[in-house]
Amino acid sequence: MSGPQESGARVNRSQESRSQESRSQESTSFAALRGQLQEAAAAFAGGPDALEGILLGLVDDVDRAVREPLEIFPVCHHSPASATAMARRLREKQPKVVYLELCEDMAPLLTELRNCRLPVAVQAFAGDVDGFPPEWAPLSVVAPITEASAEYQAIAYALDTPGVELVLVDRSADHVFQWDDRGEKVAEDGEAAPEEPEAGLHGEAVGVEIGDLRPRFSELEEHLLRHGKVRHWSEWWHQYVEVPLGDSAADHDTYRQVMFLIGSLFRRLAPGDGARVRVDEDRERYMWTRMREHMAATGTEPADALYVCGAFHAASRVAEFGVDGSDTFTISPRSGTTWQYGLIPSSNAAIEAQFGLAAGSVSIAATEWAKSLKRTRVRPFRLAGQTGGKQRSAKKAAPAQRAQVSSGPAADSAAGDRLSGFLRRPPVIDALDEAELLGWSVDIVRAARRNGYLASTADAIAVFETSILLAGMRDRAKPTPYDFQDAAVTCIEKDVVPGRRDVRRLVEIMMGGDRIGQVGYEALPPLARDVHDRLAPLGLKLQQRGVQRALLDMASRPELQACSDVLWMLRRLMPHGAARPIMGERRLGERSIQESWDVALGTHQRALIELGYEGVSIEQVLEQRLRRDAYGPRATTASVLAAVEDATLYLGSRRLADELGTHALKVLAGERSVDGAPEVLRRVRALLAYYRTSEPVLPAWIESFVKTGYAHYCTLLPTAFRDEDATVGQVAAMLGFLFSMESLALSLGCDRAQLELAVAQSHPEDPSKTALLWAAQVQLGTLSRAELRARCDGLLDNPLVVPSYPRYLSGFVHALEPVPGLADVVVEAVSNAFGRLPDSVLLPWLPLLITTLRSGAADLAPLLIREAGRIFPGRLEALDAWVPPWRAPADPSGGVRADAGRRGAALLPAHPATCDAVADLLGCAEGWASPGDPSVAAPPGVGLLTAHPATCDAVATLLGCDGEWAARADGAPSAGSVLTRRHPDASVALEALLTAG
Repeated sequence: MSGPQESGARVNRSQESRSQESRSQESTSFAALRGQLQEAAAAFAGGPDALEGILLGLVDDVDRAVREPLEIFPVCHHSPASATAMARRLREKQPKVVYLELCEDMAPLLTELRNCRLPVAVQAFAGDVDGFPPEWAPLSVVAPITEASAEYQAIAYALDTPGVELVLVDRSADHVFQWDDRGEKVAEDGEAAPEEPEAGLHGEAVGVEIGDLRPRFSELEEHLLRHGKVRHWSEWWHQYVEVPLGDSAADHDTYRQVMFLIGSLFRRLAPGDGARVRVDEDRERYMWTRMREHMAATGTEPADALYVCGAFHAASRVAEFGVDGSDTFTISPRSGTTWQYGLIPSSNAAIEAQFGLAAGSVSIAATEWAKSLKRTRVRPFRLAGQTGGKQRSAKKAAPAQRAQVSSGPAADSAAGDRLSGFLRRPPVIDALDEAELLGWSVDIVRAARRNGYLASTADAIAVFETSILLAGMRDRAKPTPYDFQDAAVTCIEKDVVPGRRDVRRLVEIMMGGDRIGQVGYEALPPLARDVHDRLAPLGLKLQQRGVQRALLDMASRPELQACSDVLWMLRRLMPHGAARPIMGERRLGERSIQESWDVALGTHQRALIELGYEGVSIEQVLEQRLRRDAYGPRATTASVLAAVEDATLYLGSRRLADELGTHALKVLAGERSVDGAPEVLRRVRALLAYYRTSEPVLPAWIESFVKTGYAHYCTLLPTAFRDEDATVGQVAAMLGFLFSMESLALSLGCDRAQLELAVAQSHPEDPSKTALLWAAQVQLGTLSRAELRARCDGLLDNPLVVPSYPRYLSGFVHALEPVPGLADVVVEAVSNAFGRLPDSVLLPWLPLLITTLRSGAADLAPLLIREAGRIFPGRLEALDAWVPPWRAPADPSGGVRADAGRRGAALLPAHPATCDAVADLLGCAEGWASPGDPSVAAPPGVGLLTAHPATCDAVATLLGCDGEWAARADGAPSAGSVLTRRHPDASVALEALLTAG
């Protein structure tokens, strides 16, 4: 492999000898310019020095590029002047072969541009890497293409002109990362932070552009901006390069020589960034090697070809430069990475953010492109069937025209020196500038009024005059869009922005706005087309940007159930907002019959296209991602169970769920921490509830999981209680798993003694874990509730422990997860603290209590609140006389109250209508008994004694009673009177039992 290091060392020859070699072959075309530059260098520097070498070297680079037999067409990325010159030159020369500086492996995608609305980006994507560091994945390279760009003109000409071949000669996407020895996936010009959502359409992709033309010497750029009286590089380029070259007076030869000169200037004044320079030179060697290979294989003559590249690379000084250059560069083979290719939507803001351009510069370039076409009357090339514009077909020029056009070094030499005249020519003002500026001023005032600004006709006049004033202060012949933008901000916005958009943004929108491209249906990958087809019953315009509402009534239209399945999978796979449910939910065992969705697939088209790189259907992609998550190196038990749940929820695949569930057993057995215990508990409970209600028997894997998890957490429990890294919530989740799964685990053969030993071996030091341990002991029966209450009272009685009492309460609240029956004890513990502690003690740790409960047990607070609502009175006036249940005096006899059997009897006479209705329903027609009726005064259960005397005799015999029935004074039998004579204790117990029942 000939990498940047080896090739850089190979060309490290003496600059002096190379200069002498090139000057020996110089033409006399630029002799006058050389003389002028030598005089200027002597005047500024006081004699020959490095300045003279640089200035003469610029001329040498221009002369060398001009005399190259293969015509080099230097361009700048997204430059209207370059696009206009390209369209003009293609119609004049009509080359048979167009060599284009673009990744050679992207060539098959270019024909799909006709199915898209520009701007779009050609993308190379690799999800799985082979030969690169795994942390680089996924790899992505994008090459944005706009209509106002020279590369699009070349592509449209080559694809729609019969007999013309388009050859991409730049390094492949694989070599982009092979030569990235720094290991940083950044754009070549640096990435600006996206300010708007549209600025992130390229994601984290590496940007590849044609015509990287910007000073790499920060002092040079600062000097140009300061003396040009501009704010940023895009404005300087527009004022001093774009406008002069876009003038109709700038012919092809002048354009080429100026671009050669600028590229050579920035190249020679580049700082000593060895890695970047080596990559640039290797790219040039790569491209010239590919072009010579193609010409040798096809017999193409240099005069019939055109080489389109960035101006920075056009002024190359590598040994491989030219059709007669050396063939010493060896192109390394590609790695084993499998690359996928496609088109993704782009936008002006995304291009600006990717390549560090000023906001609005690409929009202004598009406006200048339209103006240039009208002014120069150049007919641009456009792909047949291109979306978003008029349809034009390329017309094949007559062969005589091609013969009339001169090309090659002889013609260029005859053209002579065009640089001197261009550099001396004063700027020419356009007669239509005033009318255009007046239109801008009126339009911006109209837009400002629509956005809440108090703008008027006077503001339009002020903007017009201020634009002219600013242009004059900056030594400009006419106001540029940037001058107009500054004037509008000064005169309209002042210091107040009433709405969402400021005036600067309004100017950008007025100049063309952030045009956002779109990939047509025919150019989408199979997965994206499949999604569009399956969602067709919804009747939505899925290609349209923005949010659309979809209403799904599966009860009346069962065919929409398939659309619902697709939307739920898209919600799982795509970014938030692509498919967002408004009404309806999908959980295990639950399906909605009506759903409402906000769908924005057009806005998130890039994400949908990148899904197509992973599979041919969303089911396949979802299954691959679930497997990758479950079998990945960072997979945990919780993440594997989440994959099981998603496989069941979205795919309905029992096969995949069983496979992933079996893998969860292996992951659980290998874990030595309890970090994921809360998530494991939540997901296992949900899966168990689902399988118990939807399956006749539990799957074998989940039974094994419960059995393995019971033994696993019993083993880790003592260590977790002592581990400082294990939180109380994690330990509570372990206990929750053990206690809630205990019945199933014991039925599968687990031993409860293992849990008892684990709890007995736990000796925590943290107060919250200590309280959690006490709750576990209560659940196991080794600690009574009375003893637990006594321990809580002891904590409040100890002044040394009171400051840490909130942590004990936090442990008790977490204990509600494994032992929900302790809710009344927790409420009692909190109430005692507020009732017993003085304000001087209570108030300092009250914030700590609130923050502790909110951060650590927010999901358990509702259970605690419900229990408190059940215990405390519901009315404020009843609070003074209310006695807490834990302070109520206990019954000394321990017996049951005498009126326990008659509880609620007062409601019957109070609401006789209700009782009559129930009696009629049951068929009882006896009516209400009178207060003097003996049956009413009889104790409850006496009627059973008289109706079933055999039962009473059997009980008496069992108790050793052989007496007869006794009667009361009123003739009614007395319950237990027989037993009273011989067994008074037994009779009391029996009578209490009867009266209670």
